[in-house]
Amino acid sequence: MNESLPPQGRPIVVGANHRSSTMMMRDRIFVEEPRVPALLAELSQKGLGQVILLSTCDRVEAIGITLDPDQFQRAVLETFAREGECEISEIQEQTYILTDEEAVEHMFRVTASLDSLMVGEPQVLGQVKHAHRQAIETDHVRAELETWMQAAYAAAKRVRTQTKIGEGPVSIAASAVQIARDVFGDLGRCKALLIGTGDMGEMIARDMLGNGLASLTVTHPRAGRADALARELEAHVADFENFDQVLAQSDIVLSAVGTRRFSLAQEPIKAALKVRRHQPMFIVDAGVPGDVEPQVEDLDDAFVHGLSDLEQVALKGRAGREQEANQASLIIKEEVSTFLKTRAERAAVPTLTRLRDKFERHRERALADAGGDAEKATRLLLGRLLHDPSQAMRRMAADDDAAWARLEFALGRLFDLNDDEAPS
Repeated sequence: MNESLPPQGRPIVVGANHRSSTMMMRDRIFVEEPRVPALLAELSQKGLGQVILLSTCDRVEAIGITLDPDQFQRAVLETFAREGECEISEIQEQTYILTDEEAVEHMFRVTASLDSLMVGEPQVLGQVKHAHRQAIETDHVRAELETWMQAAYAAAKRVRTQTKIGEGPVSIAASAVQIARDVFGDLGRCKALLIGTGDMGEMIARDMLGNGLASLTVTHPRAGRADALARELEAHVADFENFDQVLAQSDIVLSAVGTRRFSLAQEPIKAALKVRRHQPMFIVDAGVPGDVEPQVEDLDDAFVHGLSDLEQVALKGRAGREQEANQASLIIKEEVSTFLKTRAERAAVPTLTRLRDKFERHRERALADAGGDAEKATRLLLGRLLHDPSQAMRRMAADDDAAWARLEFALGRLFDLNDDEAPS
């Protein structure tokens, strides 16, 4: 009995990212997390049974498996247009539609953080996995899509383990965190003092807190501003007039006042280091203009870094990641090739199973008809297995020379029919 089997779906990605679209467009079609289940349900009603919605500041994408790429594209763009309150034509100009191998490679590169605004950014993989979980929880992932995503995660893991793409700071704040770790090791044992509320000082403080900083104290010439930022960062507050008392307890000092009237002078730092028994102090001058007196750098246990120093560290990190990206791209190419080959082989399994079942039925009948005669059974089996294919080949050879030539070549490959074997 010939049972009809569902055809294999095609991988597809429809979306807009930092290269194809403006920030304004991505903001318009950005999908807030609470809205994701509703939009997945809407796409399902439009015939998209396997789909994941990935929405970040860098990209908004629908990732899926489909039998009809045009239908998938149309449904996604309609949904994006409605969410962004704009015309489909506006979105089409800034979106991409990738299918088959292009779609597979795109997702492998996304999960490996090769398609990010900042190459090697570790958050991307977590964002993809979160979107994947949401789609699973709302029953929008089937075997084909799950297999694709697991292959993407495996490729990302190989990139992380076989290259150094995630190493080296790539931002000023990350550079400050890295240097602090070089000086102190675990930030969980460090206390920091933030003097002033300049943007860069606040950014570095946030990054340090996110990387396990034990405690943060904020001070500012205006007490109200220090109180407001301290509440936001869940930090302590120190009186600006007497912050020298906190200085000696601080392993890390972030100065971000940025006025010519303030200067973090050598003498207070020298006195603090004496109280600390010359344990090191990492000082970041994040003020514009600078806050730290140049003579502070002469102190043996004071490690002073300005914004330009941190930028140099970040530039080296970016250059290192770009170099590693070349090796990572080769790994992705290999993983894509392996995935597509395995997927193609998997597509042949149902037909092979049906073929084996049919041969088994012929074998059982031949044994029954032969009545225990092995030679007769094998002759019967051989004749029955070759009967239908022989008839079909004769018809094809008579009716269609080109089709017969292709089939003859395929049979040679399938059954290793060497030219030097004489026909019986």
